[in-house]
Amino acid sequence: MTLRLRLPAAALVALFAFWPLALAAAPLDREALADRLFERLAAATTEEEGRRAEDSIWEMWIDHPDAGIRDAIALGMRQREAYDWDAALETFSGVIEREPGYAEGWNQRAFIHFLKGDYDASLADLEKTLELEPRHFGALAGVGLIYLSTNRFDEGQDILRQAVALHPFLKERRMLVPQ
Repeated sequence: MTLRLRLPAAALVALFAFWPLALAAAPLDREALADRLFERLAAATTEEEGRRAEDSIWEMWIDHPDAGIRDAIALGMRQREAYDWDAALETFSGVIEREPGYAEGWNQRAFIHFLKGDYDASLADLEKTLELEPRHFGALAGVGLIYLSTNRFDEGQDILRQAVALHPFLKERRMLVPQ
């Protein structure tokens, strides 16, 4: 026996006419998502749980509603993996020009500056990343690594501790000296 729901034509028209408005009224709350993911990271009790939570956070950071920006970030990452750092720098700079409020564009460009040994430019981009996303443990770790590499040991340790406070299983935690 098949159950069929019969709605008057006017009801169907109204349903489909207002469907986009219903979807628009409940947009994904990125801040709430971020809070949940960071709670999951803080609650992780094993390295594996920590890595899974970290991966979810990175996916959230890299995600962008504009497909063109997502594609550009993916291209820049492929360029970086191919050691084409100049092309990656140009790609990430284009992302920043197009969307200066997107923290991950700044973070990705900072990483390229770091790889090229331009620590001042990297620190400037990391500062902007952290202004836009204060919980960006990757950016904090980057600042810490630059400080350690430039003989600013105490500052580097302090920044790495901030990063580990956000992400207890951060790989760079092994660089911390016990207090």
